[in-house]
Amino acid sequence: MEEQFRQQQQQQQRLLVLFNASSRPLASLWPPTHLSDAAGSPAAGLSPATVTAAAAATAAAAAATAAGEEAGGGAGGGEVAAAGAVSPWDVALCAAGTAMAGENALVLAVLFYAPGLRAPPFLLIGSLALADLLAGLGLVANFGVRYLLQPPSEAATLSAAGLLLAAFSASVCSLLAITIDRYLSLSNALTYHSERALTFTAASLLLLWLACLGAGLLPLLGWNCLRRPSACSVLRPVTRDHAAVLAVAFLLLFALMLQLYGQICRIACRHAQQIAVQHQFIASAQATSTRRGLSTLSLILGTFALCWIPFAVYSLVADASYPAVYTYSLALPAACHSLLNPVVYAFRNPEIQKSLWLACCVCARAGLSSRTRTSSDV
Repeated sequence: MEEQFRQQQQQQQRLLVLFNASSRPLASLWPPTHLSDAAGSPAAGLSPATVTAAAAATAAAAAATAAGEEAGGGAGGGEVAAAGAVSPWDVALCAAGTAMAGENALVLAVLFYAPGLRAPPFLLIGSLALADLLAGLGLVANFGVRYLLQPPSEAATLSAAGLLLAAFSASVCSLLAITIDRYLSLSNALTYHSERALTFTAASLLLLWLACLGAGLLPLLGWNCLRRPSACSVLRPVTRDHAAVLAVAFLLLFALMLQLYGQICRIACRHAQQIAVQHQFIASAQATSTRRGLSTLSLILGTFALCWIPFAVYSLVADASYPAVYTYSLALPAACHSLLNPVVYAFRNPEIQKSLWLACCVCARAGLSSRTRTSSDV
């Protein structure tokens, strides 16, 4: 009876050893402390070779699990979603990117097919629309890389990040260029609208896009944290140093825009006062126009500051250890600012409105003329 009990105990201990050696997910959570007891207990009956082999198998399983977790963290940084687990924040960003791409594609189509929209302000609006279009496509591409390309390659991840960096940098720089254009057109109203202004605007846009494309290539050229997860910022694979440089550059650009719009307000108010002194009967109309201009400037600066400044400050002070929900909740309004740009800068312009209505009327007439006639049409 005692011999049978001892054999059952030995069989149970062997099963425990085999279970620890074969269960990879539990290998690191279940340390084989019972092996030492089994080895030191004379009643166990296990040979030293069996105990050593079981311990080696358990250690190998634990090492394989740790290596797999480390490889997964290096490739995905803990952010690659598991199969079937799609973040609603990423879905919202992808939907916003799709809407951005469609809206700004409409602006580019109107500017391209309207021959009269070739002045410097419309070139700048086109640059802004192109940047926001690419930003929308970048958000969609980033969603595809994270959830559709399994496992995501480094080249695809860095390419999507570079596209987003270049597009959003070009969007912000195009807003600054529009501000500079408005300031120059007011301060040099008699000489600014000429062929030289068109050439100067085209050359400036070319340099702007080259600089932004260079900024987008930096992650592909090695300035990333895919191999150094501890150096990641809240915007993986952008490093903390890179994110700090981008945030400081953005805040400086916003300060410059704020100063330029302050100068624009002063020039506009001075012009309105001069016109009111010369023509007393249109003073009320000029006051109404001035108030409308000030409200437009407030709308532009207010939406820009509310959408971008919280995200820029957060990118400056936070790192990858912060909860991802903070990053998403601040990045989504910044991305959605590109949805507001066509409304603020393009669709409120009378010339673009006129061209858009003409295009809609032509499409409607073409649809009516191509429809087949039936007996009810006679």
